[in-house]
Amino acid sequence: MNKTISENDAGDSPAGWTIKLGESPVVGTAIHSGTYVSRACRSLMCLSDSDRRREEDLFTERFIADFPTQIIVHRSRFQVDLNRAREAAVYRTPDQSWGLKVWQGQPAEDIIKESLSFHDAFYNELNRVLAAIESRYGRFVLVDVHSYNHRRDGPQALPVSRDVAPDINIGTSSMDRERWAPVVDAFIETLRGHHLNGEPIDVRENVSFQGKGEQTRFVHANFPETGCAIALEFKKIFMDEWSGDPDWPAIERLRAMLASTVPVLESALRGMR
Repeated sequence: MNKTISENDAGDSPAGWTIKLGESPVVGTAIHSGTYVSRACRSLMCLSDSDRRREEDLFTERFIADFPTQIIVHRSRFQVDLNRAREAAVYRTPDQSWGLKVWQGQPAEDIIKESLSFHDAFYNELNRVLAAIESRYGRFVLVDVHSYNHRRDGPQALPVSRDVAPDINIGTSSMDRERWAPVVDAFIETLRGHHLNGEPIDVRENVSFQGKGEQTRFVHANFPETGCAIALEFKKIFMDEWSGDPDWPAIERLRAMLASTVPVLESALRGMR
């Protein structure tokens, strides 16, 4: 039976994350889709909302809307980045945050402590959810969905060359690639079978990103024989990354592409020995 779990923060915060549990060993996550910043943190930040949201992975929760199990984080990565190691989860200097100055000064210790507690709580819950899926199905796949900017020089500037910026980047560096080849190869080939705007979707592996984030590392460290975590980065061809305006038809097409991989991943898992 499907059910939804929400984690609630204290004070003025809505749920920190939402977990929808389904009947499948396939999990989709959107841990950078959140935009919420607490009042306490907002009062100490000097970063504008527009600059902050340009680096958040807006709309990525839509891409996993058809996954049996979904994990969606609502808190902004600028308060605590769940895809960074614990000691780097709070951006303290601009070199950690694309050159952006986040705080008026150094964040207060109570802010850091609360943010790291959130990081700990999330990974404790992720471990619990994945252990239950492992116990039921033996193996699982987690698709860790993100997005990335390709017009960093400005809204009127030329985009980054397609040579180094695929439409979809698949990151696999933290996994045992040979072991999980049947799963990853089937996933990539399924995505490559789709078209966007009349052209084959450009899907490549470890080009602009290599899948070195904390969530995939955590899965492979804690479930080395049974968990396959695939990092997926959509280039922001589904929105205007400067205004934040979505292209809803493109979002729905990309959502359908990703949804088509779910039965393929389930089949590939069943075929593993």
